[in-house]
Amino acid sequence: MSSSVKIIEITFDKSYYKPGEPVQIQVSVESTVDQSVPVNARMIVSSLAATIGTDEQKVDLVAGNQQFRFTYLPPRETPHGYGIDIQLITQDDQVFATATSAFDVLDNWVENPRYGFLTDFEPARKDAVETMSILNRYHINGLQFYDWMYRHEQFLTNTDPYYDLWSPKPHSIYTVNALIDAAHQFSMAAMPYTAVYGSSRDYALEHPDMILYNSIGKPTEFGGDKMMIMDPRPDSPWTLHLLNQFKEVLQKTAFDGIHLDQYGDPKVGYDQKGNSYELAPVLADFINLTKDLTDQFSKEDAVVFNAVDNWPIESVAPSKEDFVYIEVWPPYIWFSDLHQVIVNAQKLGNGKPVVLAAYIDPTFENNAILNDAIILGSGAGHIEIGEKNGMLAEAYFPNYKVISDALSKTLQRYYDFSVRYEDVTGPQTKDATMIYQKSISIPGSSTSPSQLTDKVWPIVRESGHYTTINLINFLGINETEWTKQIPAAPSPLSNFELTISSVTKIAGHVWFASPDHSEINLHPIKFSQNADLLTISVPDLTFWSMIVIDWSE
Repeated sequence: MSSSVKIIEITFDKSYYKPGEPVQIQVSVESTVDQSVPVNARMIVSSLAATIGTDEQKVDLVAGNQQFRFTYLPPRETPHGYGIDIQLITQDDQVFATATSAFDVLDNWVENPRYGFLTDFEPARKDAVETMSILNRYHINGLQFYDWMYRHEQFLTNTDPYYDLWSPKPHSIYTVNALIDAAHQFSMAAMPYTAVYGSSRDYALEHPDMILYNSIGKPTEFGGDKMMIMDPRPDSPWTLHLLNQFKEVLQKTAFDGIHLDQYGDPKVGYDQKGNSYELAPVLADFINLTKDLTDQFSKEDAVVFNAVDNWPIESVAPSKEDFVYIEVWPPYIWFSDLHQVIVNAQKLGNGKPVVLAAYIDPTFENNAILNDAIILGSGAGHIEIGEKNGMLAEAYFPNYKVISDALSKTLQRYYDFSVRYEDVTGPQTKDATMIYQKSISIPGSSTSPSQLTDKVWPIVRESGHYTTINLINFLGINETEWTKQIPAAPSPLSNFELTISSVTKIAGHVWFASPDHSEINLHPIKFSQNADLLTISVPDLTFWSMIVIDWSE
């Protein structure tokens, strides 16, 4: 076909699907045809490399933009990711335009959390559905409503509009409710931000029996003269008060659980009599009490706790929280730390999903891409996207920055990729990087675990009879800290061999895919096995390429 025809977007009506829900797929096409042209539009649904469903319809192409839709009822298996490939085909069966995407089926969003954020609750806001539509392109399935409340100790107020302690902008509960409703239209969970021990100074001074004191008997302050830290022990009057606040929120709004924050310090508290206590087990107890409360409203309501500085991960990861959420700060400054923090949390949480809050200036686009390659390739999620293509640039969420169109398209493709292949590299898979780190090699390029720069980094996940090797490209990169700008993209590789020594199984199939390609579907690649040595021909590596080995045959 001589005219220009392009599939510009594949979108879905929901961020994920529960068993038995039909998937509504909209395909947007841009064309410069001079007159109406009949073509066939074909949809292919895949599970890894296997086609599990197809559908085809006739479409009359016209000049300009147009949309057409498919409906598909996926298998009820959960959690499971699927690929969608769309082809436009001429009447003589020639494919002339293609595009790829993904969706997944989950019992609950916390099985594979793709956490985003909202910060604007102004009374005049009228773009709730539009905002969710944009976030849905990244498959965001849970949203943290950041500082939505009236006060940290009193979430709801009869005054509207109202102001929180930090923002000069007014909030409205009507806007909050409109955003919750819009999120639900796309199957996104709405999670209200709260702090386990944050209170306004005035409230704290009126309730000295609730305050957490320091070693010299003074109230523990936070944020200058704005806030104080309260006593979160299970038998504290503060804990009873805050649990009642949670109860009121869940009764009077349609929020889907509770997001719990803390500030990383103090780690030891004192009561009014000077008795000390460790906060690590106390915070785990607080999480469990909160989960017991939310279960009274709905077993699907989630509880999430922020392990600031990865503390106290040993106590909170095994708690009743639904997934492990870690805000990454020094000393976790190296790219390798992102992976190690995730793997450690997955182990401590007995396989719970993990989400990192790792803030990066989105103008550092190479950093943003490498960070997501590491985090997603390690089977975790990354809270970074929110509002309208906003990215978290720092810990105070309202100071987010809007990302470029190029980075937006890249990250949408990365999220497509992680959803499509969650079965072999997602939260339910297990890390096997240390097992393989000495046996994987690439001639001419270092894969050494002891080398921090100028290398190809294999991150390995295992699931059932699959081994997945995520190759993360640091060739030509000499920066080791994930927050420091990388001015140039990694040096690409093409048509290279990867070998795995000491192999004890027989490879039946080997596939390749990369989110750096415009199309992310798996395709078979050449390999050979000689005794315990497996040699794989890899097409290319830009930022992130994935190799899937099937040992089942």
